[in-house]
Amino acid sequence: MKAIAYNIDSFKSRPYWIIDILPKQVPAGSAGQYFTIEKYLLSPPRVSDIYRKFARVLIALNCYHDIIVQDGCRLLENPSPAALERLVLERKWLNVLVGSDQAMITVTGDDHYMTLYGPSKDLLELIRNLAAGHGFYVWKPKNIKTKQ
Repeated sequence: MKAIAYNIDSFKSRPYWIIDILPKQVPAGSAGQYFTIEKYLLSPPRVSDIYRKFARVLIALNCYHDIIVQDGCRLLENPSPAALERLVLERKWLNVLVGSDQAMITVTGDDHYMTLYGPSKDLLELIRNLAAGHGFYVWKPKNIKTKQ
């Protein structure tokens, strides 16, 4: 895969899905303790477990598709599994471009979810399977319409 010049902002206008530890969006004003639990999950050592699983999903995805990881100004084409895991565990903002499907996954470094933008139907199914194998759910935020 050639390092293609991607317009990252163009992905943000595409339909998106959340790859999350929760099975669906928590409604506004929920009776539960979402923010307390979120803070708990994003504290050590739990956050490292979540991000290690994120890395495993991305590494498994790279078995099926070429990826380009944008780390700041650097573009890393098909980084080694160890390098990809290290980048994810550093909890930086990463854009992971899935070239063959022109999709993107963002890892923000401070959330318990990743965001998947613009996947094809086949890629969405693959990511749902990979995510489920690592204890994650893939769901579409409410008020976002799509045919997939």
